[in-house]
Amino acid sequence: MDHVRKRLGQFFTPTEVARTLVRWVIAHPRQRLLDPACGDGEFLKCHQRSIGIDVDRDHALLARSRAPGALVHEGDFFLWAARTAERFDVAAGNPPFIRYQFFTGETRDRALAEAAKSGARFNRLCSSWAPFLVVTAGLLRPGGAMAFVVPAEIGHASYAEPLLESLCAHFNRVHLIAFREKIFPALSEDCWFLHCTGYGGQTEEILLSPVERFSQRDTPPENPRRVSLAAWRQAGARLRKFVLPERALALYDELTSHPGTRRLSELGHAGIGYVTGANDFFHLRPTEARFWRLPSEVLQVTVRKAEQLPDRSVDKRTVESWIDNDEPVLLLNLRGVDPLPAPVREYLDTEAGRHAKDTYKCRNRRPWYVVPDVKVPDAFLSYMSGRSPALVANNVRCACTNSVHAVRFLPGTEIADIQATWATSFCQLSCEIEGHPLGGGMLKLEPGEAANVRVPLGGLSLSKVDATTLDEAVVEARRWRHYA
Repeated sequence: MDHVRKRLGQFFTPTEVARTLVRWVIAHPRQRLLDPACGDGEFLKCHQRSIGIDVDRDHALLARSRAPGALVHEGDFFLWAARTAERFDVAAGNPPFIRYQFFTGETRDRALAEAAKSGARFNRLCSSWAPFLVVTAGLLRPGGAMAFVVPAEIGHASYAEPLLESLCAHFNRVHLIAFREKIFPALSEDCWFLHCTGYGGQTEEILLSPVERFSQRDTPPENPRRVSLAAWRQAGARLRKFVLPERALALYDELTSHPGTRRLSELGHAGIGYVTGANDFFHLRPTEARFWRLPSEVLQVTVRKAEQLPDRSVDKRTVESWIDNDEPVLLLNLRGVDPLPAPVREYLDTEAGRHAKDTYKCRNRRPWYVVPDVKVPDAFLSYMSGRSPALVANNVRCACTNSVHAVRFLPGTEIADIQATWATSFCQLSCEIEGHPLGGGMLKLEPGEAANVRVPLGGLSLSKVDATTLDEAVVEARRWRHYA
């Protein structure tokens, strides 16, 4: 049952959360409420005049039993939405969170087509909850309101941009409540609340209320931070940075315009490393390489994961320690090797080799045993990190997998100059702002996010007060991603 719930993005809502959101939208008992993915009926039972839809038959039956006064439809919400002529005063719920890998086929095509009718053009990498919100909004009467649980990635995901643009184009008021503590402690995903009122209007700002934890209340938090759409767009259509103190953000924005501050993309390029398709086969321990008599010319020392990286540089002593510990750091790199040496042919023809040949990546490349995109970068940048991303010089021509970023600097750029500023609070805050949480307290830097990290090469002269402001902002940013 758990794997079905995960596939359908079903994580049921605590009673106090459902009651709170329904209170926020219901102004009169005769208003009709829509829950587009009603699950077990938790939202439906909070209001007598409710209609729910759920794709799962068992959940639709459960919702009917828990909310006998509600009308519950079983089926695909997007198909139902395309056909219904009904309109609703309000909507509330917790839409399914199905990532793009599983949000596929006719359902996704229908969802994207329905969302496009409201002007929200999502790409095929969006998760299911975003089109659920847009299509639900389109079923409201003029002046309608809605309140939903949403994943916190509304603050940074690329598909949050068309979603929020659409909502601001159709509501008088768009308000997000960001909770630092998890609403669903068992999930790695943080969740926020979305509250929109005045359907049929429009707004030029997003209201944001960062709060420590959820508590039941009859109305949304007062005195929210007002983020203009212009400021949000300038921030890369990422709302997450605005949970930080306003003084810190103002100082950060001032420092980003300093003449000596550069984006990392202006200094070089951070891209993913190679993908073998069969890591255990293509990465050998030194003892294994000797056993198979593989020539040194076909073996490339590599960084397989960020945990291997020392603090500042991968050097001869680093590699020697890997070899002495018999770590699997030797990549079988056969690009340009023709003919293949006999020991290599023998290794490729093992049972492990035949299994590797049948993996998805290997069977779709020619020849299957040549790993593409093996780079020797100037430095390595950790892709996922705990306290902070590491920038480590590559002094011995190692390669790297896609578990770390391969950084190549432009001519004239010295890595020592960048490393000298990398540990500053300004640069660390930039990593927090440009990256995003991954669960478990981790910070993830995608290549495009790494490109936007600011590096203060010209040196920054900060007062003690300003330095403290940045230090505190870094700590606060880490608190928001649950790094202890």
